[in-house]
Amino acid sequence: MLLLALDTATPAVTVALHDGSSVVAASSQVDARRHGELLLPAVDRVLAEAGVRLDAVTGIVVGVGPGPYTGLRVGLMTADTFGLALGVPVHGLCTLDGLAYGAEVASLDGPFVVATDARRKEVYWARYEDPRTRVTEPAVDRPADIAEQVAGLPAVGAGAVLYPDTFPDARAPENVSAAALASLAAEKLAAGEELDAPRPLYLRRPDAQVPKNYKVVTPK
Repeated sequence: MLLLALDTATPAVTVALHDGSSVVAASSQVDARRHGELLLPAVDRVLAEAGVRLDAVTGIVVGVGPGPYTGLRVGLMTADTFGLALGVPVHGLCTLDGLAYGAEVASLDGPFVVATDARRKEVYWARYEDPRTRVTEPAVDRPADIAEQVAGLPAVGAGAVLYPDTFPDARAPENVSAAALASLAAEKLAAGEELDAPRPLYLRRPDAQVPKNYKVVTPK
């Protein structure tokens, strides 16, 4: 097994390579405006660090969000393209699940919340029983509207850091890492679990809309 994992659902452009036992190379850069510029060079760096070629990869793992439309599409389209070119399966994983799995290093072994920045003064969030078990579906809400649901729980993710009134016990990590995604995927695949399809979790419509009441021009 040689899994190439990537995620662009948060400001982090993150890539990792996992050999079925451990992460052999990883790269993460935080830049919310340059996902398209940074992703492929990051893939090249990770492959070079591991000393392997792209055609050695046996599977692709991609974070499916939730996340902003533009950034999320960069990772998903790249994963689909690699899968088609290499003839290997492409597996999807919820980005919040990757953050939760990474939270194990923060010694979070009981109930907690993952919250990422959804912009518009909202967060993408979900509750977890432990780093491997999500107990609510991913949602997008204003922090004040979910305060009662998350009260008393520690939280990880950039969304928790941004809204300390709702998430007073915010902890690292702030952004997902492909290393955590790859490790979670490898664990699930080894246990015979079926992963999600690589389809985006947008949770809301994109900002760009078709103009209404636009003038129709007809040939004379």
